[in-house]
Amino acid sequence: VRWGRMGVLGWGAGGGAVFWVSQSMQAMADEHDLTRVGQGKPTVVQIHDPSCPTCTALQRETRKAMKQFGECDVVFLIADISQDIGRKFAVQHGVGHVTLLLFDGEGKRTQTLRGMRQRAELEVILAGHFEQYGGDKMS
Repeated sequence: VRWGRMGVLGWGAGGGAVFWVSQSMQAMADEHDLTRVGQGKPTVVQIHDPSCPTCTALQRETRKAMKQFGECDVVFLIADISQDIGRKFAVQHGVGHVTLLLFDGEGKRTQTLRGMRQRAELEVILAGHFEQYGGDKMS
């Protein structure tokens, strides 16, 4: 009986881990789906090189700044320039990595932020963008 309980607990923990991994993979796929630009919500797209420490720092600061919004209010996407689709997106918009592109709900680019930004600065910029293009309902 004792081994049976431990087996059930282990199976349950393993199932939870599999669920967490699958949810994380789906969230990552959603975050890289650049077709979501222009689908009705203001969008922030980071032009990102995963091998660039500055890009990683910008991503971390942007994610922190995005926490002021509800998950359904503003979309945060990654254009990974190590992948064809991300590289094409960057070329299409004429920008390099360490860049944030802000779009309105219809997919019109409204602002380009080049270079490293800190959370506090991004919070102000993103709040203004959301207020102008997404409504006034902060979460």
